Amino acid sequence: MTIRLLDLKDPYTEINEKLRKQKYHLIGAHSAVKKCLWTHKAIMDNMYCYKGKFYGIESHRCIQSSVSTQWCWNACLHCWRLRPTDLEEQWDDKGPISIDDPKFIVEMSIIEHRRTVSGYKSLGAPDEVIREAMNPKHVAISLTGENTLYPRLGELIREYHRQGITTFLVTRAIRPDILANLDEEPSQLYISLETYDEEGYEYFTVPLVANAWQLTLETLEMLPSFTCPTVFRITAIKNWNMDTNAVKGFAKLIELAQPTFIEIKAYMHVGASTNRLTRENMPSHSEVVDFAKKLADETGYMFVSENKPSRVALLSLLDKPLIRHGNAKISWWDPDYEGFDEYEQDSSSLYGTLVTK
Repeated sequence: MTIRLLDLKDPYTEINEKLRKQKYHLIGAHSAVKKCLWTHKAIMDNMYCYKGKFYGIESHRCIQSSVSTQWCWNACLHCWRLRPTDLEEQWDDKGPISIDDPKFIVEMSIIEHRRTVSGYKSLGAPDEVIREAMNPKHVAISLTGENTLYPRLGELIREYHRQGITTFLVTRAIRPDILANLDEEPSQLYISLETYDEEGYEYFTVPLVANAWQLTLETLEMLPSFTCPTVFRITAIKNWNMDTNAVKGFAKLIELAQPTFIEIKAYMHVGASTNRLTRENMPSHSEVVDFAKKLADETGYMFVSENKPSRVALLSLLDKPLIRHGNAKISWWDPDYEGFDEYEQDSSSLYGTLVTK
């Protein structure tokens, strides 16, 4: 059999092709923007993401982005995103070699966000909402990959702020060196964890580098030094991290990190994670709330808010969500979109279809 050279794709090209099929708008060598379900719901149905209820973020004006589309130092079992290890059993690259300029990434992410919302006028969306959507005010630096692997992250955050855009950085806490040396802090910093000890971390979070758990603990220890609000994000996975041991284990990490907020959000059985976990691992909203209240009792944090459609609860040392990064009104969620559930939506539009080796 003759194999043409054109049939032999390098893994970077293959991953980019898969990302395009999942409606990622690729930028330069290692960045991307993708429209979120809640951007669509905000424009068409006046329904907003729970981050609006908790922190004032306006969903239609929020860029969902990544600056590390092909690189992550973990291969988490619950991850719904396309992971490099879904395509390559061995993935030794630890981060981008070609580094794009932060100003270029920021400018292109705004352009690509505008492209994702520009067609809504033909669908009958209100003109005022479209105008607002075309003028983004927030960026979630998350989406896919480990974004602290981008070495010019602080410059990127500063450039977004210069453009009047608030920044929400999500990390698995595996690069304390990058976080400790940011040129500028984000508007809000998220630490995302699903496990509370090294044994669970090795099994469930699947680190691809040595000493990952120690690096995570180092990040948590430095978290109180940040002046921006910090969020400890726990993805609640039924039959894995919602029992009494988990409550006590997470409480110890929370005592170490002293975050401003704690979010407990249900694992969603979608995307690539359906190959590794079952639907029974997805808790109901009431189960998330029950676990959150137990964690509140253990830590001294207060249960201050919840959002049923996204199966998420919020704890804080503040008596209510006082930090507002935008103009989303809490009253818009009353009641919490009765009967609407994030999981019941078209998962391919939000999470991307499963594409494996």
